[in-house]
Order: sequence, then C-alpha cells, then structure tokens
Amino acid sequence: MTATKNEENLRPKLLKDYIGQENVSKTLKMFIDAVNKRGKPSEHILFYGPPGIGKTTLSYIVANELRGEMKVTSGATITKTGDLAAILTNLKDNDVLFIDEIHRLPKSVEEMLYPVMEEYSLDIIIGQGPSARTVRLPVPRITIVGATTKLALLSAPLRDRFGLLLRIDYYSLPEIEKIIKRSANIFGIKITDSAAHQIALRARKTPRLANRILKRARDIFEVDKHKEIDEKLLEKLFELLEIDEVGLVDIDKQYLEILGRKFNNTPVGVGTIASSMSEDIRTVEEFIEPYLLQLGFIKKTTRGRVLTQKALNHLKINKRSL
Repeated sequence: MTATKNEENLRPKLLKDYIGQENVSKTLKMFIDAVNKRGKPSEHILFYGPPGIGKTTLSYIVANELRGEMKVTSGATITKTGDLAAILTNLKDNDVLFIDEIHRLPKSVEEMLYPVMEEYSLDIIIGQGPSARTVRLPVPRITIVGATTKLALLSAPLRDRFGLLLRIDYYSLPEIEKIIKRSANIFGIKITDSAAHQIALRARKTPRLANRILKRARDIFEVDKHKEIDEKLLEKLFELLEIDEVGLVDIDKQYLEILGRKFNNTPVGVGTIASSMSEDIRTVEEFIEPYLLQLGFIKKTTRGRVLTQKALNHLKINKRSL
C-alpha cells in the first residue's frame, strides 16, 4: 500500500469508525437511518466549528452511509450561478454536495440554492430584458452539506434552510490519542502509549494537527530506521518542529513573550501586539489568540490583552518582578 493510499485512508469511511463527537454521531446516525428507511433525503446538514476538526470527514461519511457519491466544492470557487447549475446537473439521487466555507457564496448563487434545497428544483433565466423567462428544471434528490468556520457570516435565510445544524467541537485528550493510534495502525507503524499521549498534548485538540505531527514522526521513523515511535524519537521531532509540551509554536511564544516581558504584562491592544510581531491583526486574532484563550493563557479586557497567572507560570515569569 502506497503512502498516498495510506494518507487517503486516514479518513474513516463509516460512522461506526468515527472517533469522538458522540452527540453529533448519534444525531447523524438517526438522520441516516431515517433517510435509508424512507429511501430519499429530506433534510440538509450544516456543520460549523473550528478548522481541522472533522467537518469534511463527516461529510464523506454521510455520503458513504447514504450510498451516494460526494461532490466537493467551496463557497469561494462558485462565483456565478452557471457554476452551480453545472455542478447540480452532474449529480444523482442520494449524492452529497459538500460546500466548504459556505458563508463565502455570492448572494446570487445563494438565492439560486433556495429552491434546490426546498423543492429540488433549479430556476434558470433564459434570455435578457423584457423577453427573459424563468425555466424550472428538476434536480436529483441530493443532500447538501455545508461547512463553515464562521456561522455568524451565514445569512439567516440560508441557515434556516438546513434541517440539521451541528457544531463540531474540539476533541478531548483521550479521543486525540485514539485517533493517533488508529492513524499509526493504518501507516503500519508501532507507537507507544506514552508517545501517543505526548503527540496528543501538542495537537491543540485538533485531529488534523495530530495527524500532521504523526506524519512528521513517521519521517524520522523511516529515515532513522526506528522500530517504533517512542518518546526518544519524539524528543528529536519536537525540537525540530519547535513545539513545546502544551502545543505552543514559535509564533505563540513570541506573542506571550511580548506581552509578558516587553510590556511587563500591562494591558496591550491587539494592534500594538500585531505591530510588535510584524504580523497583521487578523493573523493575531484568528490564528494565534484562539488557542491561547483555550489554554487560559490570555484574557481580553476593555484595555487590552493580558497574560493569566497560568501563562506567567509557563513562561517562568515571577509576577512580583514585573
């Protein structure tokens, strides 16, 4: 089995093989059982939550469980109504149309999607001006699965047309460990329990990141001809990747050091922090801060960002010396 094949197989194909998100899995099982019993889909699904936590994987599982094929697209790539029409005409009953980052759909495309979701019909305008007319074409009975990291940016009319809104949340440490062991087994690599635990600690509660670290561990495993992935191998890996014991990388540490040492942990605005790091504000707010907030390392106040005692302890900064 090739490496490419292995990497493709990291996605579980059926709901019974999916790890974590118990409530979401139970809801999906009920939905899939009902659809299979009726023989036709009746609801569309919207997954929302942070990136890298399984929204696309769950969409593939829905397609497999419904015994249909999955067409993958994204809100940013469907720029005009003709793009949507071309996609829909190539689908069959029980297929799944997965639209990633669905909040980025243009308004004209979004409105064209409404009759598709409600009545399985596609309205096409033929001609221009006074002679223009609308032709309604039937489309296959498909399930539309949307995914977004920003639910608030989704318009209310589109959001309300989804029968199932499911939040995919971060994973627990034991769940991430199970995912790592499953992936290592697929790769045909032995991994110790302690090594799986160490990777899980650094994976930011995100399966995508856990598998990414495991793949880099596999590189060392193959190049240095190890018998298993153990803590000794991971020491070398974490040093190369510059990941500490709680999953902080260089840019996270830089953020904390600027707040804790450069500004003596006095409240600092995000704009000042971004300028000090030579980063844009969006990178700081959307890429760096979410995980630091999860860890309880920073607080957002009306005057600016400050480090918590937990962060000061991690940086080994004595509060009295500030």
